[in-house]
Amino acid sequence: MVADKLIAPGARILALLSPRGMPRETYGHARELVLVDREPVAADADVVSFVFAHPRGAVLRTWWPGAHLDVVLPSGRMRQYSLCGDPDDPFHYRIAVRRIPGGSGSIELHEELRPGMRVGFRGPRNAFPLSLTGHLGTSPRLRFVAGGIGITPILGMVRAADRAGADWSLIYTGRHRDSLPFLDELAGYGDRVTVRTDDIDGLPTGEDLVPQPDSELAVYVCGPPALLDVVAARVAHVPGLEFHHERFAPPPIVDGQPFTVQWGGGGPVLEVPADRSVLSVVAETDPAVSYSCRQGFCATCKVRVLAGTVEHRDTVLDAAQRAQGDMLICVSRGLPGQRLVLDAGPARRADTVG
Repeated sequence: MVADKLIAPGARILALLSPRGMPRETYGHARELVLVDREPVAADADVVSFVFAHPRGAVLRTWWPGAHLDVVLPSGRMRQYSLCGDPDDPFHYRIAVRRIPGGSGSIELHEELRPGMRVGFRGPRNAFPLSLTGHLGTSPRLRFVAGGIGITPILGMVRAADRAGADWSLIYTGRHRDSLPFLDELAGYGDRVTVRTDDIDGLPTGEDLVPQPDSELAVYVCGPPALLDVVAARVAHVPGLEFHHERFAPPPIVDGQPFTVQWGGGGPVLEVPADRSVLSVVAETDPAVSYSCRQGFCATCKVRVLAGTVEHRDTVLDAAQRAQGDMLICVSRGLPGQRLVLDAGPARRADTVG
């Protein structure tokens, strides 16, 4: 199957020397990918893998487990998807997407994208990197925890850890087995992988997910917020333990204050409650608004502030960008009782997908 060829690490070096693998292409100057394969990877068919290649067959930019792509769909929507193929395959990127009712990005991918079609992309980028050397310079035991579609960034980590001969284990959870993607691939790792489902085993406890939390352990977890919360509580008071996580949903707003935004000069004035983001409120009025991570690190939702003061909560804008009036509306906020006037013009949207 083209989706997950196990290519030896030396293949990337050979590819760089091939006529198809010129350095200019290797570093991602081409901004399009072509879909070469798609197939269901869960029994319920609600998760589909999509395998992309360079339109001219060139070598793609190297990535490390935990990385993601910003995918620009034919509609112009941009969404982030974790890479879940083989990092040593220099010619293909693979993502897997669960069909979400009402989810515009997933619906478009499942229903409209077919082999031969092209998408735009940015990246790969990595906000959830795997380290095989711990903070003390030693090789820690690795505990991977994945919930449902949260297996996508973890899958590459498992592969890398196994190839490196690391001491690792994975617990993979979900509502029922039919909903879990990549079970066939994971079966090859034997008893290093434990699969448990809510319908048979009940909701997992912290002890189920991380049986032996100690200073020699590094925990990597990806999944729904409730799963992250259980793992975080389990490891919170263990000195020296490394805890790395990625969430597929925005974190809850626990310390917000209400304010208002005006979406465009002369546009609608919208109330932003204390427990909601600007993005979530604006999207109800303008469904075409650009966004992706919803966590303040991809900058897809960046807008220009025309008036008002911003409480910045992102992790990506520098001082100069903030000074010129840039704002990420997925996490940053206005001051209590204040009105922010935001640029909602088409030029802003075009800039986010370049």
